Amino acid sequence: MVVVRNVLIALIAVLGLAFAWLAFEWSKSGSATAEKPYGVAFNLVDQSGAQITEAAFQEKPTAVFFGFTHCPDVCPTTLFELDGWLRQVDPNGELVNAYFVTVDPERDDHEILGQYISNVTDRIVGITGDPKDIRQMAKGYNIYFKKVPTDTSDPDGDYVMDHTASVFLLNNGGRFKGTIAYGENPDTAVKKLQNLIKG
Repeated sequence: MVVVRNVLIALIAVLGLAFAWLAFEWSKSGSATAEKPYGVAFNLVDQSGAQITEAAFQEKPTAVFFGFTHCPDVCPTTLFELDGWLRQVDPNGELVNAYFVTVDPERDDHEILGQYISNVTDRIVGITGDPKDIRQMAKGYNIYFKKVPTDTSDPDGDYVMDHTASVFLLNNGGRFKGTIAYGENPDTAVKKLQNLIKG
């Protein structure tokens, strides 16, 4: 009995050491990931037709939203609300960058995107590009989107896009800081942006 008990104690000690080592390794890999800019490299165009890369997301604290111009409610609401929050936390527009990336580049060229956004705000810059490049970029930022026909009997007809509706917050350097959910309490959203600015 004593031998069995000693073996069990030794086994528990070994397992404890193994779990401690795994926890240490996980914490190391987690902190290393947190030090890297979020997402992937990309080469797209902004609403003026100028080239834009991931470097734009690393210049200063940044808010990024993915949507499309034919969106019936989520996208215009988010653009309007984000514009208001930005004006509260950064009245001069010097502390936070904000971007709207289309998930419907087949319809949203840079001119259409620019017209759409400028009807709501001058604080948010639109991003579009080749559909393949948009897919790759969105995948790298863990964005879900899917084309959904509005008439199931005509799959090649008009459509809307299901997509992730959160605003992604990246700190100075492009590291992931958090999200603002669609429909989030406005005071909470403002606080998150204030915290983003503070670093």
